[in-house]
Amino acid sequence: MIQPTKQDKFSFGLWTIGWQARDTFGDATRPPLDPVVSVSHLGELGAWGVSFHDDDLIPFGSDESERERLIKRFRKAADDAGVVVAMMTTNLFTHPMFKEGAFTANDRGVRRYALRKVMRNLDLAAELGAPTYVFWGGREGSESDAGKNVRAALDRYREGLDLLAQYCIDQGYPIRFAIEPKPNEPRGDIILPTVGSALAFISTLEHHEMVGVNPEVGHEQMAGMNFMHSISQALWQRKLFHIDLNGQRGAKYDQDLVFGHGDILNAFFLVDLLENGGPGGGMSYEGPRHFDFKPLRTEDMDGVWAAASSNMQTYLLLKERAKAFRSDPEVQAALKASQVDELSVPTLAAGESAAQLRSDVSAYENYDVEPAATKGYGMVHLDQLAIEHILGARLK
Repeated sequence: MIQPTKQDKFSFGLWTIGWQARDTFGDATRPPLDPVVSVSHLGELGAWGVSFHDDDLIPFGSDESERERLIKRFRKAADDAGVVVAMMTTNLFTHPMFKEGAFTANDRGVRRYALRKVMRNLDLAAELGAPTYVFWGGREGSESDAGKNVRAALDRYREGLDLLAQYCIDQGYPIRFAIEPKPNEPRGDIILPTVGSALAFISTLEHHEMVGVNPEVGHEQMAGMNFMHSISQALWQRKLFHIDLNGQRGAKYDQDLVFGHGDILNAFFLVDLLENGGPGGGMSYEGPRHFDFKPLRTEDMDGVWAAASSNMQTYLLLKERAKAFRSDPEVQAALKASQVDELSVPTLAAGESAAQLRSDVSAYENYDVEPAATKGYGMVHLDQLAIEHILGARLK
């Protein structure tokens, strides 16, 4: 087995391993897990970072002295384990007060409370050195189209993020924001459901340069999206500030499976993209490889830690296979035959104008369309080569 190291930058949320496996139809199957135990054990497994919602570490309603006590003991445990706080976020979805929304609640008082809750935790994120702050709007949505003015909700969402960004600027906090899209669950429809909608929204923000996305495998696949394509666009726009890795099987509820325990081919090409830049090379990702999964409800605590390790092992195995895939001469020949590299060549020649293209008879009038119409690109062969590498059939 490949052993993870700190250089792999693997990170876990406290809510992942700490999930007690309570669901809509059943009570918890595991006891609560002390955050100090969580971060200590993650360090032993080779994790580099940890993330958490404020309420994961500090129970809602804790007084100031208890809050400080919990922060101090957690920080010591993280330092002792050599684990950094890679990301923080605020729980704006569990307490009943947020049942109709937080930043986009119809109730103005709830919106103001939500902003104050986040501001307080931005102070904590700065104190702990977290460079990224994620915003998952789990309650920012509706079930009734009559009961939510979506355009006004987007105004309020923008107002909230603009205010919080300015707060960080005023305080001198070197923190970037990352919006986490999701199409549904727990709300019937969630505002900013996909990476594309989040990127469009970000372009309207006052401080858009400090706001990116935190896409999650399962969330995009719940909407029927190709996760590798979504990540490619986020990288293309230089907006991939953080990423949540897990597994999902189809457009159903949010399964939060171990990474790779869903669409393994898409997971392979995702790792290839993050590590190697994907087909044709290019921009790779340098941030945390963050796992947002839930150990199956069937597991005891030994199974929880085994599941955490499985995320890292699967990623490392796919990373190894992706490297072999890229260096395989047969793959390189197949990529050339499919003209993958040619897509990186600009369609217009250097300095060519629209008028010059319009007058180029070789581009249209004299272009022989028949060869283009009849030739094959060998895409099935490329996917088969990927499958053979994933399965280890091409190992030497």
